[in-house]
Amino acid sequence: MFRFQTLWEARWIFAVLLVVAALLWRMRRRLSIWPSVLMAGLILFTIAFFRDPDRAAPPAPEAIVAAADGVVYDIKEVEETDVAKTKMKRIGIFLSVFNVHTNRAPIAGKVIYSKEYPGAFLDARDPEASGKNACRTWGFQNDRATIVVRQLTGMIARRIVAWSQVGDTVAKGERFGMIRFGSRTEVFVPLDAEITVKEGDRVQGGATVIARLR
Repeated sequence: MFRFQTLWEARWIFAVLLVVAALLWRMRRRLSIWPSVLMAGLILFTIAFFRDPDRAAPPAPEAIVAAADGVVYDIKEVEETDVAKTKMKRIGIFLSVFNVHTNRAPIAGKVIYSKEYPGAFLDARDPEASGKNACRTWGFQNDRATIVVRQLTGMIARRIVAWSQVGDTVAKGERFGMIRFGSRTEVFVPLDAEITVKEGDRVQGGATVIARLR
């Protein structure tokens, strides 16, 4: 349920919360106990946010899995301009602050592209966020296809963490990074891929099949 690598990303957050909690506890007689209780709840929420459960990816080579937990927000045909540089189907997944925020490889293969782009911090549900928000784009390739994943920041999520590097070989469902505190993850698949989800569906990163290669 919890992994050191994921919790380590929250080390400074935990440090600040614990210091504030300790100060509030020492001042509880003047401030009442409720600020301390509220801070304890915030610490528990942060621990829950950085949970990172293991997942079993479906073994079928044609299956493409979700790169993130969340809700399928939109499915569109768009021009992918960073990696494949062709028209692809984009499956946008919105992550609330209650979702697991680890991102996972949609296919088994090699990381052929990883680049961070500066930008704005619009609400991740804003239609313009995909083209304007700060993001990191990834390319995963095997002998069947090239799949592109874009990690987008949001109003609250302003830090994208990369754990994998170009040249790494990853298994399907393997963790390659995370986004902190609410965001959007987009998966670009070939036009002839069969989409197996619809808008409004809830998906689990590394486990839910969102498309199948022909």
